[in-house]
Amino acid sequence: MATIKRTANKSDKLQVLVIGTSAGGLQALIKLISQLQANFPIPILIVQHISADATGSVLLNEMKVHSKLKCSFAAEGTTIAPGHLYIAPSNYHLMIGNDKKILLTKGAHENRSRPAIDPLFRSAAVAFGNKVIGILLTGYLDDGTSGLSAIKRCGGICIVQDPKDAQYPEMPKNALNLVKVDYCIPISEMGGVLDRLVVKKQGKAKPIPKDILIEAEIAKRVLSDLPSVNALGEQVPFNCPGCGGVLWKIGKGAGMRYRCHTGHAYTLAALSAEQANKIEETMWTALRMFEEKKNLLTTMAKEGKGSVAKSAMDRAKLLEVHIKRIRVILKSNDKGTINDMPS
Repeated sequence: MATIKRTANKSDKLQVLVIGTSAGGLQALIKLISQLQANFPIPILIVQHISADATGSVLLNEMKVHSKLKCSFAAEGTTIAPGHLYIAPSNYHLMIGNDKKILLTKGAHENRSRPAIDPLFRSAAVAFGNKVIGILLTGYLDDGTSGLSAIKRCGGICIVQDPKDAQYPEMPKNALNLVKVDYCIPISEMGGVLDRLVVKKQGKAKPIPKDILIEAEIAKRVLSDLPSVNALGEQVPFNCPGCGGVLWKIGKGAGMRYRCHTGHAYTLAALSAEQANKIEETMWTALRMFEEKKNLLTTMAKEGKGSVAKSAMDRAKLLEVHIKRIRVILKSNDKGTINDMPS
């Protein structure tokens, strides 16, 4: 993959800390942030997966209680500053622009999430190159792995919570499987490591790989066209579950990902989970339609006479067979479906 050279940052020290987490993230962030002093010399940006209808106020309030830093929700156009902690607001991707200011977008979901971790990590790598520390904490699936890889490829420092220390170890484990991180440590050790890293001089800046630049621009909604995505990979014979558009495959092996030209992005695990959700939604719709049709036919059988009534009842009985089959599928224990549907 070709690379594009960018002007190196004037400072020879780290300039930003980005943190991503999901399930179990509140307690993990409290443990981490409480270790940092008010004069922490670089800004901190945090993405925790939260639902679109949540406010995120619980996380912000807890950060204010347990942190010595100035804590706030990220606001569009804010120039990030040392000693400040910025939290991604609900239903917005949090990113850093090339002008080092906060950028909030309602771009397409990545790995089924908005805010997602990968857009933040990737944008930090593009904006700051090797002057970034990325930390990935507890959570499900593997959002953050691709972003952490981008930080590493741009010369930044990658820290992952020791899975044995994580309430939900899946996210740290997936990152460790695909990224050669600099530190895999429990949260209790991160404060000391950060204090040492932020005063340490960094090496020479690296050129930013072109594929990282393209994905960062797509997430910022600057690029959303076919040539941009074509430059990243090849089309595959299945569609984006988010918008129904064509998907492109990026990378190979365990690190393979998928992206559509409107901006949705998925790891293998996230795509599989989203497909399962779509299948379940379809099954529920089919169940409702079959039951409505059976009820109509039953009414026709009761109100009709002779062969008309018999035909309606026979068709209603056939539909009941399909209804039972769908119920069995929905009640299965297969991951991605529910198992508590009432009989």
